Amino acid sequence: MNRNLALEFVRVTEMAAISSARLMGRGDEKAADQAAVDAMRTMLDSVECNATVVIGEGERDEAPMLYIGEKVGSGNGPELDIALDPLEGTTVCANGGWNSIAVMAIAEKGNFLNAPDTYMEKIAVGPEGKGLINIDDTPAENLKRLAEAKKCRIQDLTAVILDRPRHEELIRQVRDAGARIQLIGDGDVSAAIACSEPDSGIDILFGIGGAPEGVIAAAALRCIGGDFQGRLKPRNDEEIERAKTMGIDDINKIYNIDELAAGNVMFCATGVTDGSFLNGVKFKSWGAVTESIVMRSQSGTIRRIVAEHRFDTKPRY
Repeated sequence: MNRNLALEFVRVTEMAAISSARLMGRGDEKAADQAAVDAMRTMLDSVECNATVVIGEGERDEAPMLYIGEKVGSGNGPELDIALDPLEGTTVCANGGWNSIAVMAIAEKGNFLNAPDTYMEKIAVGPEGKGLINIDDTPAENLKRLAEAKKCRIQDLTAVILDRPRHEELIRQVRDAGARIQLIGDGDVSAAIACSEPDSGIDILFGIGGAPEGVIAAAALRCIGGDFQGRLKPRNDEEIERAKTMGIDDINKIYNIDELAAGNVMFCATGVTDGSFLNGVKFKSWGAVTESIVMRSQSGTIRRIVAEHRFDTKPRY
């Protein structure tokens, strides 16, 4: 993939972030999400590529735009697969909370797992924990190995977990192991990436969240040098059948990071609300300021971009 595409794609997440940020704290999740989708869709069509959405807003009959299988881009240029979440943390944005982002990952055709819209059990760490995690092991065993790698006590580690009733036993086990816990209401892509940020205060992610978000998080961690494992957790027979139609035969398979996001991968994210690794959109009298991160697995390059958007000279999303 041409490295210049990374900067083209970050323009897409910037516009999605600005559009949804206008609705921050308004209490309308659907409106915030639709604003992000519309802006992202418009900007994607300006990028010189022939891309397919492999992880998007849902099936075609459920999502008017950016559905799985939709063709985006100018139609000219490299064939790419795109995994996207125009507004990760819709509830967070609607409530004016922490860690809402516009995010997308890009790979050469066929290199993302076509994850169905179901749940996934996940474990994620930063570079210091690469090769040390095992989703089949207990939280205590994973925490012990991570603490040894980081040359600290388990009591010094912080695990991030979605605050859900299904995690009651997991939370108990992490507490019994002695680690600290940060419970979050939404946004486990941001949480997974935070494991690689030295100043985030997050060391490891545990728990069950969305499978599509798992693929996006794996793509980001591949660029940073972190690690990720995931296993699908369908809620019913219908979701199992949907997974099979997408080519997944072994529903209990443990996917490593390279199976979720293979080959050359790019990752872009722009903060919508303030968070653990990106600042949210700040509106000014003349426009807005955004902070984004752009990463490439091939080179290991990580760019942080603070951009000023002047509304008198560019489209107002």
